[in-house]
Amino acid sequence: MPKRLEEMLTDIWTPLFLAWITVLPYISMAPVIQSKSLQTGSIVVLPGTGEGERVLSRAKRGWVWNQMFVLEEFSGPDPILVGRLHTDLDAGAKNIKYILAGDGAGTFFVINDKTGDIHAMKRLDREEKAEYTLTAQAINRDTDEPLEPPSEFIIKVQDINDNAPEFLNTPYHATVLEMSDVGTSVTRVTATDADDPVYGNSAKLVYSILEGQPYFSIEPHTAIIRTALPNMDREAREQYLVVIQAKDMGGHMGGLSGTTTVTITLTDVNDNPPKFSQSLYHFSIPEDITLSDAVGRVKANDRDIGENARSAYDIIDGDGIDVFEITTDPQTQEGILRVKKPLDFETKKSYTLKVEAVNVHIDPHFISRGPFKDTATVKIAVEDSDEPPVFSSPTYLLEVHENSAINSVIGQVTARDPDASASPIRYSIDRHTDLERQFNINSEDGKITLAKALDRETDPWHNITVIATEIRNYSQISRSSVAIKVLDINDNAPEFASEYDAFLCENGKPGQVIQTVSAIDKDDPKNGHFFFYSLVPEISNNPNFTIKNNEDNSVSVLAKHNGFRRQKQEMYFLPIIVSDNGNPPMSSTHTLTIRVCGCSSEGVVQSCNVEAYILPIGLSMGALIAILACIILLLVIVVLFVTLRRHKNEPLIIKDDEDVRENIIRYDDEGGGEEDTEAFDIATLQNPDGINGFLPRKDIKPDLQFMPRQGQHPAPNGVDVDEFINVRLHEADNDPTAPPYDSIQFYGYEGRGSVAGSLSSLESVSSDSDQNFDYLREWGPRFKRLGELYSVGESDMET
Repeated sequence: MPKRLEEMLTDIWTPLFLAWITVLPYISMAPVIQSKSLQTGSIVVLPGTGEGERVLSRAKRGWVWNQMFVLEEFSGPDPILVGRLHTDLDAGAKNIKYILAGDGAGTFFVINDKTGDIHAMKRLDREEKAEYTLTAQAINRDTDEPLEPPSEFIIKVQDINDNAPEFLNTPYHATVLEMSDVGTSVTRVTATDADDPVYGNSAKLVYSILEGQPYFSIEPHTAIIRTALPNMDREAREQYLVVIQAKDMGGHMGGLSGTTTVTITLTDVNDNPPKFSQSLYHFSIPEDITLSDAVGRVKANDRDIGENARSAYDIIDGDGIDVFEITTDPQTQEGILRVKKPLDFETKKSYTLKVEAVNVHIDPHFISRGPFKDTATVKIAVEDSDEPPVFSSPTYLLEVHENSAINSVIGQVTARDPDASASPIRYSIDRHTDLERQFNINSEDGKITLAKALDRETDPWHNITVIATEIRNYSQISRSSVAIKVLDINDNAPEFASEYDAFLCENGKPGQVIQTVSAIDKDDPKNGHFFFYSLVPEISNNPNFTIKNNEDNSVSVLAKHNGFRRQKQEMYFLPIIVSDNGNPPMSSTHTLTIRVCGCSSEGVVQSCNVEAYILPIGLSMGALIAILACIILLLVIVVLFVTLRRHKNEPLIIKDDEDVRENIIRYDDEGGGEEDTEAFDIATLQNPDGINGFLPRKDIKPDLQFMPRQGQHPAPNGVDVDEFINVRLHEADNDPTAPPYDSIQFYGYEGRGSVAGSLSSLESVSSDSDQNFDYLREWGPRFKRLGELYSVGESDMET
């Protein structure tokens, strides 16, 4: 039907339909006939208490007496009459009043209290509320007394097609395998209609495709979308946009509709084989390429994606099938050729390979299309490179006896240049592996000689590295390890395994084992060690001891008799000869020292000293040592006390009867040098006529700085030492800047006209001359005071 004609019919029938449903309630109304509790049309008869009954005519079957209907969304100029309430007690009396209560009473619905007519005052929406429950009652208008019990009835809102279908999950996305059969289900869409599904066709939906044909179709009632074309290829087109319409009223004219979009994506299947971009590949590589390095890459393209595009590569034919290998790069899906064996330009200059790419995942539905693989040819050219020398063996094992002569040849290594130029080779030893320079090598022929004597017992193995260098190109070098084993000769005599301490009990029995002796040998014979033990020939018939072979390279020393006593002999010496089974045999003599000891009845050694034997029984060795230590400590204390007492009693001033000339004073302290000479004005003592002034000390700086002190008055010419010292003592007593510094002062001037002469006993003519030393009693205290000021030692002042 043309669209224009459909619109014209819609414009004509829609007003007619609305008019019909509007007048429907009034058509159903009829004259009231007495009938108890019966509704006909839109008249509700309330039950009364009278004996008579009012019967209604034109009863419509199927209607329930307590229901009324009103059309939704009706909006006329006047309120719409919904129905009428009537009681069988109403005989035309005017004293009956009708009352309405319940849902919407007074707002949506209003009742005429005289006639019982119910009107809808507002537009109703069934989708908001489908029915209203109300209560009607008739009362006496004058007395407000109920004439009958309340009656409940329902007003239902009748539906009209005022809601269009809606898709809730819009937009939709769906997938379907490419190459699917016609009619394959893709997805299902669902639309909803808010209209009443049980009244009319307002909610009866029909689905159709507006866009997406001829690729897809939809079932009109189930809304299942299916494929409509065979062999849809993802590689040709991957995505489709389909527009779906849902229309109510069963799809007839005048119905409302809604639309949605469905994006349908074709998913991949493995329907395409891999294909090499070229049938022949060329690569060039140097012969010295490192193993596992990449030679080149090949690529087989696949129109599929994901797992269906994965390919595995393999070398299926060619003359380099054992020299090269190919792996798959998981990121780029390329085949990577690698070298798995060394190449040699001089041996083979080129290789030809046949490479195959095969899909990893094969779809059985498309295997009939043919093999999902492809092949290509790879040619590899090997380029010449300057290679380092090649040793005849990667490692060498040489043997040499430890007594070999110096410069003797141990062995030989050989290397060659694999290049066509065949450069001569020069040999050398890596001295980092031969720090002691025990070996030499002939640089021309590679013969290794001995440079120093070897000792297997010190170093049984020597590992050196030999370097081979091309003479024409010194950068081309190779290294080889040479292990040199030092062979043993019998050059060491056997020795005792340890320093044995043998003890013999005085109460021992004849034949008692005193000590088991074993030996060791630094040599390493092939058949193992076997030692021979014997006593020296001079004492082979030893009266006290003998030896017994234990058949395990050891011997036991046994006592021949009992009755050994420490008082008689405390210690015995037993020389034993140990020989090996070498060729020639080596031997050595070792002396076993045997001590005679006192033992308990169980044979436990208690004491081996003779002194301990004669001590009282109740005094042990530990107690004796403790007593001796106490005596020594007391002696030390007494010596210290006497020494300190003696020093304390020595007088500070020399007595008259002491010969001062024989007291030589030594000064071990050399002083501060020039600082000591500058610490005091020595010139003043040497020349009393000098001007009294202040000369600061240079050896120690006082903490507090004071102005230089002023002298009492310049010393006149010709003053003696007595007056000079008094002046200095007075100044020192009143000067806070002159503490007694720790320095030794020298006074070279002894004064003028001293009747005592020289103060030094060293200058005396005779050591036994009778000189008067009374001046010491007079000048001693003065010098002592001066020494305290200048920290002169007590012994110096006495001198």
